[in-house]
Amino acid sequence: MAEISIQGSKRTNFGKGASRRDRVAGLVPAVIYGHNAEPQHVSLPARELGNALKASNVLLNVSFDGKSELVLPKSVSKNPLTGIFEHIDLLVVRKGEKVKVEVPVHTEGAYDKDGILEHVNNTIEIEAEATSIPAFLVLDLTGMPAGTSKTAADVVLPAGTTLVSDAALVVVHLSERSSAAEPVAEAAPAAPAAEAPKAE
Repeated sequence: MAEISIQGSKRTNFGKGASRRDRVAGLVPAVIYGHNAEPQHVSLPARELGNALKASNVLLNVSFDGKSELVLPKSVSKNPLTGIFEHIDLLVVRKGEKVKVEVPVHTEGAYDKDGILEHVNNTIEIEAEATSIPAFLVLDLTGMPAGTSKTAADVVLPAGTTLVSDAALVVVHLSERSSAAEPVAEAAPAAPAAEAPKAE
């Protein structure tokens, strides 16, 4: 996986007011942590960060205060109404180090068209070398019959990665279409009309 370099700046002011000023200035408050070191507080340009986060599990090489850190985004907070980044947590990683991450699963191959494909889980958790995290994993559905499922164990993993999710975790299920026609209810026979009383 390619690294994306991003220039940040060290944060010296904290609290809601300082964070609000950062966001107004087009910056995102961030915390860099990991490897038993003291957390480092930085601000990152929102536009560049947003472009970088379009790729899943992207590695960022963040430069600030005369140094740089190789980090993996772990928790991103966005305003649900405006979509503006409010905060991000970044985990320090080292080349050669293995990390646990959730990776998207893409499907390919022709399956039984009489079935309805349900994506039960769109990601699975794996352990991979920090600089070799796959952008996505592939699950082959070729020849999959209706009424069956594919699990995490069926996903092909690249060399050097191991499965962390339960092997029995269902990723996709191919439901059977209901072919039986719904029985048509027969109308009940009408009750005989009551005779009018005869005049005396």
